[in-house]
Amino acid sequence: MKTWFITGISRGLGKALAQAALSRGDTVVGTVREGVPDLVAGKGALHVLTVDLTDKAAIAPAVRDAFERTGRIDVLVNNAGYGLLGALEEATDAEFERLFAVNVFAPFAVIRAALPTLRRQGSGHILNITSIAGRAPAGSSGLYSATKSALEGLTQSLAQEIAPFGLKATAIAPGAFRTDFLSEHSIRRSQGGEQYAESVGTAVARLNAMAGSQIGDPDKAAAAILELVDAENPPLHLLLGSDALRRAREKLDTVIDEIDRWETVTRSTDHPVG
Repeated sequence: MKTWFITGISRGLGKALAQAALSRGDTVVGTVREGVPDLVAGKGALHVLTVDLTDKAAIAPAVRDAFERTGRIDVLVNNAGYGLLGALEEATDAEFERLFAVNVFAPFAVIRAALPTLRRQGSGHILNITSIAGRAPAGSSGLYSATKSALEGLTQSLAQEIAPFGLKATAIAPGAFRTDFLSEHSIRRSQGGEQYAESVGTAVARLNAMAGSQIGDPDKAAAAILELVDAENPPLHLLLGSDALRRAREKLDTVIDEIDRWETVTRSTDHPVG
């Protein structure tokens, strides 16, 4: 049985993952911003911590509390986050700063607080929930995509840094899942005019129409994550959802094509050999 620390277990993928872990008898320490999550401990054990992830000073004590309650953490999941839709130009400083505080700086603070104890344990798996938007951004969520790209890059470097200590890291990039992510609970919208109606407006309308009918099943995503953490050789990157798979392959094809077309220019910047 494993012990989990999961941020954001009130709703969405975090809630589904916490319930899946509890149902098989694992121990879950989960954070919420407020209230009590609708979870059934069943064969497992649930500990709920109320933490405002925008409060940097609250994060390290919460991680320390999690270790003190359970003795160890086998799987650390940075799940809490939210989206911001709208044109880059139209986002305010406050929107930008809060988005990065929750989606990037909080996961970094959680990881930094946990690593000394994880290193002493000699085992542990850090899961950062990113997004396909971090690998194949769309023209309606530039700042959100930037936060998830940052988490992708952080995870890739982190995995190399912690490998000698017996620790692992995985960036999990979901596509669109049938949660309340597109509701006011989990999404913000920058206010703006009509100048981006053709690009951003069209994309946002498409997302709004998708709400409640997303292709992804959060319970199946949770089962996939359980399979990942139980694997002897888990991946560094994992896509969740056929839509994420399609977008990732389209992005890779575009990148490879562009690299090939500009290869001569790329090579022209080297010093001559010999």
